[in-house]
Amino acid sequence: MGRVTERRRVLRIRGGAVNARPDTLVAEEPLEIRLNGRPIAITMRTPGDDFALAAGFLVSEGVLAAASDVRNIVYCAGATDDGGNTYNVVDVQLAPGVAVPDISLERNVYTTSSCGLCGKASLDAVRTTARFPIADTPPVRLTPALLSALPERLRAAQRVFDTTGGLHAAALFAEDGELLDVREDVGRHNAVDKLVGRALREGLLPLERAVLLVSGRASFELAQKAVMVGIPVLAAVSAPSSLAVDLAAETGLTLVGFLRGPDMNVYAGEHRIAV
Repeated sequence: MGRVTERRRVLRIRGGAVNARPDTLVAEEPLEIRLNGRPIAITMRTPGDDFALAAGFLVSEGVLAAASDVRNIVYCAGATDDGGNTYNVVDVQLAPGVAVPDISLERNVYTTSSCGLCGKASLDAVRTTARFPIADTPPVRLTPALLSALPERLRAAQRVFDTTGGLHAAALFAEDGELLDVREDVGRHNAVDKLVGRALREGLLPLERAVLLVSGRASFELAQKAVMVGIPVLAAVSAPSSLAVDLAAETGLTLVGFLRGPDMNVYAGEHRIAV
């Protein structure tokens, strides 16, 4: 199993003083995700929670909707020429009778730690494949004061970030601000997939009264992942993209950006913000 962190020698320059010292870096390794033995995606990720990451990715792709859809998730043995296991190839075996969407098998997607899925389908594709429409009835209501406290709670729960400074994080909160789960990864979309995969395996989908907070920007891919599991509120400490705002407006997702201290921008779904 790959390590979450690794040590490297660096030349440290501070105030004119120069010295060589070891530094702790976040690990980044490729993970190939297979579905019933067929490769469908490669993502650059921080090792750990790989089964949850693979399951969460397949939820976002519309393949999985419940833990019962999965027969087994395993690391593939013989991943190297000498038969060794790199723990960088995961195979998700579907339960009997679970259909495999053609779109997931026709695309051989490469996912980087920065951009998410390249060439992702349009807004229409997300709308037609979402199994859990946003349906928080009555609507979740959040005060600006509650929202403004969430980034600090997320930051306090980032254990690996403290030693590396190089990880993104995603967290699920209850509507009263209780921290439900937090995951870290070199890719923010991977961190969200790990959250979703854990929720799937624990039988918690849809997440119809949860708040998703991400440590960076709110891309279309992250908004898509929230919509696919029925999350009503997505908040980010940085900016959203235009396509993320469009998707939020179309699906009823509340999208909050630039959440820093008491300040924030509400780009869609303002009816859930109690002002």
